[in-house]
Amino acid sequence: MAKQIVVPEGAPAPIGPYSPAVWAGDLLFVSGQTPIDPATGDIVAGTVADQARQSIANVRSILEAAGLGLDHVVKATLFIKNMDDFAAINEAYAGLFAKPYPARSCVEVARLPRDVLVEIEVVARRS
Repeated sequence: MAKQIVVPEGAPAPIGPYSPAVWAGDLLFVSGQTPIDPATGDIVAGTVADQARQSIANVRSILEAAGLGLDHVVKATLFIKNMDDFAAINEAYAGLFAKPYPARSCVEVARLPRDVLVEIEVVARRS
């Protein structure tokens, strides 16, 4: 079976040799999204919560290009630069995802591309 790639219009271009999202059966694997403003290509200024909201907005644009929404997400992985930002990221995350929340992992990493504060990847399931 050939891979089905999802490349949404207006989303930030990948910064490496990877696809924004790939279908595998009924599962859509969305590559990690950073807080890049798709209109400017710049990193969103502001707090870690602002960066988390933009990262999720970028995830949402990819999901929508695939005919899905945030409610289709079954697993999210958050990579954060500082675990001290966990509460602020949780608040931003909870404001965008609805209950029942997807399964989730959150890990602190030493460094992220372009020195952003957060990167978010998800797996979504077609209903």
